[in-house]
Amino acid sequence: MNAVFRLAPFTSEEASRQWLKRLAEKAVAAVHPDSLLPDQLPDKPAGRTVVVGAGKAAAAMARALELAWEARSSGEPSDLEGLVVTRYQHGAECQRIEVLEASHPMPDALGEQAAKRMLAAVKELGEDDQVIALISGGGSALMALPADGISLKDKQAINKTLLRCGASIREINTVRRHLSAIKGGRLAACAHPARVLTYLISDVPGDEASLIASGPTLPDHSTPLDALAILKRYAIEVPDNVRQHLMAEHNAPQAGSPGFARDQHIILARACDALDAARRSAEESSGKDGIDIRVLGDDLEGEARDLGTAQARMVLKLQDEITRPLLVLSGGETSVTVKGDGRGGRNVEYLLGLFDSLKGAEGIYALAIDTDGIDGSEDNAGALIGPECWKRAEAIQLSAQEYLARNDAYSFFAALDDLIVTGPTRTNVNDFRAILVLPRQS
Repeated sequence: MNAVFRLAPFTSEEASRQWLKRLAEKAVAAVHPDSLLPDQLPDKPAGRTVVVGAGKAAAAMARALELAWEARSSGEPSDLEGLVVTRYQHGAECQRIEVLEASHPMPDALGEQAAKRMLAAVKELGEDDQVIALISGGGSALMALPADGISLKDKQAINKTLLRCGASIREINTVRRHLSAIKGGRLAACAHPARVLTYLISDVPGDEASLIASGPTLPDHSTPLDALAILKRYAIEVPDNVRQHLMAEHNAPQAGSPGFARDQHIILARACDALDAARRSAEESSGKDGIDIRVLGDDLEGEARDLGTAQARMVLKLQDEITRPLLVLSGGETSVTVKGDGRGGRNVEYLLGLFDSLKGAEGIYALAIDTDGIDGSEDNAGALIGPECWKRAEAIQLSAQEYLARNDAYSFFAALDDLIVTGPTRTNVNDFRAILVLPRQS
């Protein structure tokens, strides 16, 4: 029989689980706006500075901007103005920038109103004025302003289908851009000739700036025909008015458009930054025996459960080869093709796929969270597993395969009391996954 070495600080199941939780906390803290914006302030313009923004981190970004702006002004009254929209319960207290809240991931009328107000706020600006756009993941759903001839109800129905069919975030946001009156650079086009400076927290694999929140202030690199191809790929039926709009080729502002010549964008945080913070924390806290670390990538995509299965096979093989603890890190954004009526986001679905393949293997622990604190539309950030979870599941007759079949990973981990609940973190670089593998000896 194989026995597992218990190397400090992994002296028990609970110690190993807590160690993984601390890594996740370090990862999230490293990409929070509070630590990112103060060193990135633009110069004050001759005219006005108007702030707009959208996303799960938008309110925290607005607050960080306000505090840094006023500190630079030696406490003088701030000349900032504007508004941002964030998800319900993701707000932050600001003095000069208005914070609105709306629905995510399903857009609502409040998000539509927020988008209209943003366009109105920048519409009459001149060359001496400056727009600061604070954009993060989630912004696409939070400022859902349909293009002419398309209703909010149309967008809600298409959005719901896209989220459930297994489409990637790149594909989802491509469709969203071409059904919008504000995304795909249209917000910036409305603000020109003012200069637009965009600060971004990236939640998209590959960190392509124009994809983050569907790029409201950045020129588009896709066409309406690309959106039609995506709808066809997933066999998504749309109303005639939507199809006619896309076939009419209402192109968003393209790269090279003169209005964008003075604009600038800065990506403040990426998934790789969270993984780097976790790696450093692991190295510092792994004890005298040290730890090996493998980063599989910060841009992994694909079906969540399939990724879990593949990574389980990988770490089971590695466990027979290692002589000291191994930490396997990855980030990105997986997808879930919803076929059942259960509850749960992509991180718990990934973890349940991993759990089912590990089958309680000794010395392997894993954590998966969404860095925004909300996995899908539930109240948890993700979940955490270890060998004892398998024994507890067997004891109460929980079948991982049955829960996977109905996309009910949330209920599975809730029954085991293994959900991770953090509440909104007010940042978002998407998924953070960590697997701790302890070595075996015959």
